[in-house]
Amino acid sequence: MAIDPRNPGASYLAFWREYHMCTLTTPRPDGSPHVVAVGVTYDPEGGERGLARVITNKRSHKVANVLAAGPEGAQVAVCQVDKGRWATLEGRARIRTEAEVVADAVSRYAQRYGRTPAPNPDRVVIEIALTRAMGRA
Repeated sequence: MAIDPRNPGASYLAFWREYHMCTLTTPRPDGSPHVVAVGVTYDPEGGERGLARVITNKRSHKVANVLAAGPEGAQVAVCQVDKGRWATLEGRARIRTEAEVVADAVSRYAQRYGRTPAPNPDRVVIEIALTRAMGRA
């Protein structure tokens, strides 16, 4: 079911605020999908159509895949599943390294997942400018 990423509805938004591990799918340089488990935060009010954020190490394969896509970023998807409920967010990812952007993403992660990650000087944010949302929550 298609959902407006800026106005997702109460149950969809509540699902994204529950504690669930997610997957992030990025395209490898050869075009094949790279799927990994991540924590994701969803901000329907961020950007033009909403933002999703993943905090990670700058040396990760997922970061390399986004960077390899070029200056426009990579088309990616994040997804979470809980029994019959599921939600997917799609959009254009880019890597953010600014200290205030990283700190904000860490704060959002801590709020959703109930713990603050240990400091990491190599932490970056995969910021996804949303283009599509779908699911059944």
